[in-house]
Amino acid sequence: MNLTDLRIFVSAALRPSLGAAAVDMHLTPSAVSKALRRLEASLDTPLFDRTAKQLVLNDSGQRLLARARALLALADQAKSDVMGERAALACRLGGPALLLWRHGQGAAEALRTWPDATLSLQAMFEDEALAALARGDINGAIVTGEAIAARGAEWRAGWEATPLGELNLQLVAGKTHPLARRKKGGVVEASSAQVLEHDFACPPRSLFCGVQRGARSDGWRDDQLPRRIRYWTDDLQLLLGFVRSGSALAYLPDFALVEADLVRIHVTDCAFRCTEQAFLVWDSASGAQWQHVLARTLASPA
Repeated sequence: MNLTDLRIFVSAALRPSLGAAAVDMHLTPSAVSKALRRLEASLDTPLFDRTAKQLVLNDSGQRLLARARALLALADQAKSDVMGERAALACRLGGPALLLWRHGQGAAEALRTWPDATLSLQAMFEDEALAALARGDINGAIVTGEAIAARGAEWRAGWEATPLGELNLQLVAGKTHPLARRKKGGVVEASSAQVLEHDFACPPRSLFCGVQRGARSDGWRDDQLPRRIRYWTDDLQLLLGFVRSGSALAYLPDFALVEADLVRIHVTDCAFRCTEQAFLVWDSASGAQWQHVLARTLASPA
């Protein structure tokens, strides 16, 4: 039994087919099949129930999977800690696109000490991110406090939720929007009546958890200030496109205002405030040195 065969086994256990595992490992299906047979021979027991189209883990395979993932995590940690800055790290972070947008540059900054490190940012909703972390597909999940509070079946012992700061949602407009002409000192002042004369863009699902909430998806209180939502899209870039062009307003986290062509609108008589807390969820118990550096860097105020 060797580490290479264990990695192939874990990939095959988590993928829907031998072919998918081969693509994941950059191998041929034949090479994957030989590695699995070699591992089974070394353990003197079958690990899969084989059908014509797929591999299904049997009870022995299920028992080995947890052990194999733990062994591989320890091996990766030992290698990166011993090699230090020479280690070729593969940092994989998952989470909602909004949160990856906010923290992607911070993650890149944390990895500058490792010249051969790679960073993969995988957009997915919060439950998907936690499930991917549990499978070992990613090293960390960036999620909101709501996902932390739920702590579903995917939550593992040893996981740590590192606070990454608060997101304050703001009403945002493009510089060509009619309300942007009222800008004074960097902020547009407008009443709710003036704001509600204009069209809005809104995602039909929460951009964090993916739940279908309609007009409530972005946190705006339509029960208090009902809007005219003309543009609906789950795609963040499309939504921002409507805002940048001046076609619509949107309710977005404050860090969106780093965009040079967006301005904040302060609604002078708005009685509600919407905030979200962001967290990095990762396995601090088995994390390598670079993962601790990543968590510290992302948690530090900019």
